Amino acid sequence: MPTESVEVRRGLPEGAAARVAELYWEAFGGKLGLALGPAEAGRRFIAGHLHADRAVTALSGGDGQGGGRVIGVAGYQLAGRGLVGGDAAAVMAQYGRVRGLYRVVLLALLERTPARGELVMDGIAVDRAERSRGIGGLLLREIEAIAVEQRCRRIRLDVVAENPRARTLYEKHGFRAVRVQRTPWLRDVLGFGGVTTMHKEVAAR
Repeated sequence: MPTESVEVRRGLPEGAAARVAELYWEAFGGKLGLALGPAEAGRRFIAGHLHADRAVTALSGGDGQGGGRVIGVAGYQLAGRGLVGGDAAAVMAQYGRVRGLYRVVLLALLERTPARGELVMDGIAVDRAERSRGIGGLLLREIEAIAVEQRCRRIRLDVVAENPRARTLYEKHGFRAVRVQRTPWLRDVLGFGGVTTMHKEVAAR
């Protein structure tokens, strides 16, 4: 499928929460499994706590007027809000107080706070069948446009050591590694043993 047939849109199409949660879990379930799993519960939590105004979506098969199937999503953090919300109370409401408490602790390990003038990406998830077709690049370009409009000076993201394919995508689009943090103690807990922080400078309008 050529990228010309893909529509990139800010926000989430109406009724797409479950689909976005499915894509997000497919991409990040390995990292989120202990905190939000099992898979069905994790997808349900994500779908119920999405911030539509912190998403960019890629759709195929639409008519440009709101139709189409979501085949990719990119989330970002800005002004204290990211794509997936849900505070400690929301976690314990779904998983219970006892099981919810340690999940809150695990989720806290994944939190990232943007610096002043910084847009932090929550990640990109593309349908497995649609990968290697340039959709991730389309989503990245729209995220950069948002960062410019918001007068951010740079975009920041973290990519786990176990995902070299994602790092290659980001480098192709102008991101550079600025820090590598080895976290072998997290491998058995969150499924990754290191994180690379990457930056891309942007020019505000």
